[in-house]
Amino acid sequence: MDPAIRAAIEITPAAGTRDRIVDITTTGRRTGRPRRIEIFFYRAAGRTYLCSGTSGRPTSWYANLLAHPDFTFHLKQGIRSDIRARAVPVTDQEERRRILTEIVTDLNQPHNPGTITQPTHLRDWLDSRLVRVTFP
Repeated sequence: MDPAIRAAIEITPAAGTRDRIVDITTTGRRTGRPRRIEIFFYRAAGRTYLCSGTSGRPTSWYANLLAHPDFTFHLKQGIRSDIRARAVPVTDQEERRRILTEIVTDLNQPHNPGTITQPTHLRDWLDSRLVRVTFP
């Protein structure tokens, strides 16, 4: 992988809001058509994740990735690149808690890297949709 692309994906807790925003294009679970949305991505345990945030409400992007795990990860801040990616749902409760703890800790930094009201609490994220992103 190109070093500039790798650096854009491997954000650190110092990354600002803009650095964390990407688009993803999934395949519609019912229509089979491409669906592009803007979403935050997160880094935890040295890996990349997509997370729906709080509330646990159904999300189309998550349902689409369950049906069709291959998607496109679009970098659009600074460097622009369309990257083939694959989603792996994180369902193990211990792993989810570990990853979400890192995400919440990151979001509660003084520079507030997201648009989440601080402080945010782990209990509010435990029912989030969470997928690990791999780049083949």
